[in-house]
Amino acid sequence: MRRTVRPLVLVLALLALAPVAAENGRDLAKVAPEAVGVSTVRLKRLDAGMQRFVDEGRLAGVTTLFARRGKVVNFNAYGKKDARATNPLQRDSIFRIYSMTKPIAGVAMMMLFEEGKWRLDDPVSRYIPEFAKLQVYVGDNPDGTMKLEDARRPMTLREIMTHSAGLGYVLNSANAVDRLVIKEQILNPAAPLQTMIDKLSKTPLMAQPGTRWYYSIAVDVQGYLVEKISGQPFADFLQSRLFAPRGMKDTGFYVPQAKLGRLARVHTDGAGGALAPPADDAVDVTTPPLGPSGGGGLFSTLDDYMRFAQMMANGGEFGDTRYLSPRTVQMMRTNHLQADPLKTVRPGTGWGLGFRTVMDAAAAGEPVGDGTFDWFGLAGSWFWIDPVNDVVFVGMIQHRGRANDEIRMLSRNLVYQALVN
Repeated sequence: MRRTVRPLVLVLALLALAPVAAENGRDLAKVAPEAVGVSTVRLKRLDAGMQRFVDEGRLAGVTTLFARRGKVVNFNAYGKKDARATNPLQRDSIFRIYSMTKPIAGVAMMMLFEEGKWRLDDPVSRYIPEFAKLQVYVGDNPDGTMKLEDARRPMTLREIMTHSAGLGYVLNSANAVDRLVIKEQILNPAAPLQTMIDKLSKTPLMAQPGTRWYYSIAVDVQGYLVEKISGQPFADFLQSRLFAPRGMKDTGFYVPQAKLGRLARVHTDGAGGALAPPADDAVDVTTPPLGPSGGGGLFSTLDDYMRFAQMMANGGEFGDTRYLSPRTVQMMRTNHLQADPLKTVRPGTGWGLGFRTVMDAAAAGEPVGDGTFDWFGLAGSWFWIDPVNDVVFVGMIQHRGRANDEIRMLSRNLVYQALVN
């Protein structure tokens, strides 16, 4: 009897440990939805809702990954990498994540913060002397030139981390400062980050530092700061300190030729709501850029980004490796905008150190828990981390158009209606 029971006990013990072993490795264990308080029946609404965007021809493809309590509840892929082809989206398809690069750059900065290399209220000019004497755009002169005044005080690293430094960007051509950023090609992956800084130091701010929240080029400046503070190229820092140890093997600023067939193509809205075919890439995505963009330059996969997001949900740790302390993660997901002029675009929300944060979910009109932190990318990729309900969700699409906001908000409704415990 002893000879049969002991092996059986050993097998049962190993089976019991299997989910834990998977969680401590590179991927999360998959469990039955009910095991983590999710209704299988109601979860079908999520699959149906995502599939509908493909069936209606609004998106070429969608892929989503939903985890609760550190376990994968649902994965699915819908549609194709390219609407013109037959290649289906796969779990390992590669996406341009654009502004979902920003939280990763924020983590790099906070790793250096934990090492005592910088403080939130340090002047940026301590690390970037070119920013010592900046000017601010205040209107136009009668001859059409920019009317400028001196910055009243130096911008701080806190403001660089929270989009309140007064910097412009490339998303609003109606804004005079943004037009100048676009015209001067300040964001240019073919030029070193030092070139960006040189041009930016001669470009006026659009507001006095600390007086206005404006989604900006500040995170690209963070990438340069990582280089200056660490003494290591930005891309190398991310690879050695985060991507390699975290097992994010498909995340980087370019796509190697051998992986190019896995890259999903970016679509847009065409006439009558139909999908417009993807355009050819304007730059070669298979070679490393001279100026890696901390604000929007990364390529990644669904699982790689889940590895990053779950690490943040775990308070900066995954498996046996700690990347940040729980207190630092709490700082990052806490609103840092206090004054009325620094209101963000949505009631009930604020901005932390690299993430949007939901302070009051009811005021924001969202079903998430208070304290949820998130962001999304220009081509529609999105994620959120909800500490209250222990939910992590990552969605990937490659589209620039009306469907992006809709699918992002619908996914939240369909996830939370499936939570039953």
